[in-house]
Amino acid sequence: MTLAPRPSAEPAMQSLSSFRAERAEQWLEFETLLDRAEKKSPRRLTEEELVKLPLLYRATLSSLSVARASVLDAQLLDYLQALSLRGYHYLYGARGQLGPRVARFFIADWPAAARVIWRETLVMLAVLTLGAVAGWRLVALDPVWFDAIVGEMAQGRGPASSAADLRAILYAGDGEFLSGFAAYLFTHNAQIALLAFALGFAFVVPTVLLVATNGALLGAMCQVYFAKGLGWEFVGWLSIHGTTELFAIVLAGAAGMKIGTAVAFPGAKSRIDAAADAGRSAGIAMVGVVVMLLIAGLLEGIGRQTIQSDSARYAIGATMLALWCGYYYFLRLLPAGSNRR
Repeated sequence: MTLAPRPSAEPAMQSLSSFRAERAEQWLEFETLLDRAEKKSPRRLTEEELVKLPLLYRATLSSLSVARASVLDAQLLDYLQALSLRGYHYLYGARGQLGPRVARFFIADWPAAARVIWRETLVMLAVLTLGAVAGWRLVALDPVWFDAIVGEMAQGRGPASSAADLRAILYAGDGEFLSGFAAYLFTHNAQIALLAFALGFAFVVPTVLLVATNGALLGAMCQVYFAKGLGWEFVGWLSIHGTTELFAIVLAGAAGMKIGTAVAFPGAKSRIDAAADAGRSAGIAMVGVVVMLLIAGLLEGIGRQTIQSDSARYAIGATMLALWCGYYYFLRLLPAGSNRR
């Protein structure tokens, strides 16, 4: 009987040698670029080298996959695994320290997200305005509508209140309830904003109704004060925080609308993919909305009651509105999503 010859290890060694020769240059280049970027700064890399980094990372992953399937060299496997892990953490891991990341959010990402939804913001502003007009007209035609629209938010104010009582509320510097009042109003308005955003997934309709209802509440309150000859005073009292608060609610509705329209009209994408794409900018905008509501709560609970001058109230309200508009639509110090460290 003739025994079959034992397989030679020489072809395997030749294959391993060929594998190294073909790909070692890519591994070395990738390792060199990572060393420079990690030890110094990505700014020290040229544009061509920055473009190469993800390409070399994918090439290294491909080499690792081939090595796992056909190469028995444990040392080579360890090297490729370590190099791939370094590349992953650098390209896709957490970037930079917390401070620069927070700064980039406020300087670039947040205002850029608001600019993305500018069309939806105009629509929600129109909805809020129409709601306010409707609330005004309903209360003017029949005061019974006031309780139906405003409810417990009236806090003792209504069509039956005298001008003296309404004026006293506008200028009462009662400091005992300021902190609690601010916390209550922040919670209430945050709930409205979050609901306006969350309900956008239901094809926008609940978001529109919620923003319109909030506008109707505003219109109903304005009608009561204007009817008593206190319109100028009431708007000043409201503006010190209202420009920030109402802007936040409009933005929240716009963010919800952005997602809702993506779900309703996904185009060539699936509904889930369309909602995910819209949710990136809308979610960033909503983080900013919470910050705006916190600022509005502080202005409402403290500044609005302690500042008695109408001109000062209008000045603060107008300044806040100008700051928000300038911040969102004119401040472009960094591109959104910048990876500067």
